[in-house]
Amino acid sequence: MGSYKKCVLLALMLWQGIAQAASFVDVLDQPARLSALAVSSPLLAAARAGERLVVVGQRGHILYSDDSGHQWQQVNVPVSADLNAVSFPTAEQGWAVGSDGVVLHSSDAGLTWNKQLDGREIGALLVKHYGALAQAEPANEQWALRVEEGQRLIEEGADKPLLDVWFANDQLGYVVGVFNLILRTEDGGKHWTPFQDRIDNPQGFHLNAIASTGDALYIAGEQGLLLKWDDAQQRFLAVHSPYQGSFFGVVGKPGEVLAYGLRGHVFRSIDGGANWSPLSTGLQVNITAATLDANGRYELFTQAGHRLVSLKDGSGLQLQAQQNQSPVAGATLAADGALVLVGSRGARALGQE
Repeated sequence: MGSYKKCVLLALMLWQGIAQAASFVDVLDQPARLSALAVSSPLLAAARAGERLVVVGQRGHILYSDDSGHQWQQVNVPVSADLNAVSFPTAEQGWAVGSDGVVLHSSDAGLTWNKQLDGREIGALLVKHYGALAQAEPANEQWALRVEEGQRLIEEGADKPLLDVWFANDQLGYVVGVFNLILRTEDGGKHWTPFQDRIDNPQGFHLNAIASTGDALYIAGEQGLLLKWDDAQQRFLAVHSPYQGSFFGVVGKPGEVLAYGLRGHVFRSIDGGANWSPLSTGLQVNITAATLDANGRYELFTQAGHRLVSLKDGSGLQLQAQQNQSPVAGATLAADGALVLVGSRGARALGQE
């Protein structure tokens, strides 16, 4: 190839690279696209907002239903990052979290959303918070390590996903994510406080889920990590774990909690997590979602779409026959008692085919 052609080719390649760079828009700055196919696209979590259902999923999709999941309406969302979880502690106030550390808030039952936080800010939060503690207690080495952690987050950019969110009310809430990432707010998300020093997770395992049983607040994570909030010590304390594989969630009611996760493993505790009993599922597939039905029974679902329902006394699980079985990532109860599921094929209410 002649030198002239080489120069032309090089210039063309350089121009294409500049054009591609100029056209790049971060998913944290790119609104989600409205699509008639959003209801059947991958969805990852569901929640009740009063009588309304709200579901969230990939590419920033958020939809709502006012008829127990029969019809859905997509809403405008300011980001196109994948959304992993959603929580509505009241009928109006709700939060959604996802990839790149994004936290979204709605004050009108999911009709409109605004961004409260993203991964570009989280590292700076850690540096500021733990830097102040390091100045106040220079002999305490953990603060310097936390500052370094924040600096790494700043350098690595907004690539750390938040995996779950839980709010006690419209003011107090937590978001959790990979590598022990946990933040707490006491003013509805206006300000967030890093909480890494308030959690018994020295190895920095991923925090996969956070949920309340009505009388206790639990966190479930990888490699058997189970934690429980302790009011007296104002921290999440490690709970004896019955399993060394990852837990994907917890579900429960006052006096009882189930932890579920890899390869069909489910464990039950009736003494606040001090002791656990295995519940046989007969399955080797991951349990990925759970909720309580209208009768107070546990409903658990797998990544392959299996459905397990607890016995009346909670001591066992029964596999239920399913039509058109499909993967399930999240489950919740509609106002009329119908179970609504979300997964790789979108949203559906049980009984709808």
